[in-house]
Amino acid sequence: MKVFSVVGITESGKTTTIENIIKELKKRGYSVGSVKEIHFEQFAIDTEGSNTYRHKEAGSQLVTARGYYETDILFQEKLSIEKILKFYDHDFVVLEGVIDANVPKIITAHNEKEVLERLDDMVFAISGKLSNTLEEFETLPVINTMNNVERLVDLIEEKVYDKLPDFPEECCDKCGYNCRQLGAMILKGQAKREDCILKNSKAKLQIDGKDIDMVPFVQNILTNAILGVAKELEGYEKGKEITVRIL
Repeated sequence: MKVFSVVGITESGKTTTIENIIKELKKRGYSVGSVKEIHFEQFAIDTEGSNTYRHKEAGSQLVTARGYYETDILFQEKLSIEKILKFYDHDFVVLEGVIDANVPKIITAHNEKEVLERLDDMVFAISGKLSNTLEEFETLPVINTMNNVERLVDLIEEKVYDKLPDFPEECCDKCGYNCRQLGAMILKGQAKREDCILKNSKAKLQIDGKDIDMVPFVQNILTNAILGVAKELEGYEKGKEITVRIL
C-alpha cells in the first residue's frame, strides 16, 4: 500500500488537489482510500442527543452506526495514523493535512513563504494556488492539478513507495538510516524501498491476515522461541520453513 500526504494552510487548495489526484488515480485503475485530518478541537461527527451519542455517554468504547448506504465506526479516542491505516487495503491512500506520518508529501500553498514553513526532505512536489504563478520552487516541481493533474499523478506513481514503518531510531537502523531518513533517501533516488531490512525479514507475523512489522530484535525473540520448541519435535529439519497458526 502506497501512502502520501497533502499538507498546507487552509484554503491553499488541499482538498481540490486531492480530489483531482483521486479522480486521476481511479481513472488509471487504482483503488484509492483517503484520510482527512480535522484541525478543529470541537470536531465530532456524532451529535448530542443522537442514539449513537447516548450509547457513547452510557460508556460504550466503540460505537458503530450501520445505515443502508454506509457504516460509521466511532472510536472514543484519536487513533494514530499507523492504527488507522490498518483498516485500509488500497493501492494508494491519500492523507489530507497529516504532518506526523512517515510518508512522502505534497505541499499546497498560496505563496513561497508557506512552502518554506512546511518544506522538508519528504516533500516531492508543490501544488495548490501557488501553481497559478510558479512552475518550480527550489528544484521541486510546482504543478497545477486543474489543468495538469496527469503530470502530478505521473510523479506520484514514480515517487511514492510502499509505506515504510515508523519505528523510533533506537529500535531499528539496520539499513544505515532511521525510518524517516530512509524515506527521504528513497525520494532522492539514493536508496530503494527494498533497503528496509523488514522487507526481507525471515520471520513474518500476521494477525487477522495483516502483516505486523517487527524490528530485528523482536524478530529474533520470536524466531528463537519457535525454533526452541520446534527443534524438540519429530519432523524438524534445519533450514526448512516453519509455519505456526494460532486460531
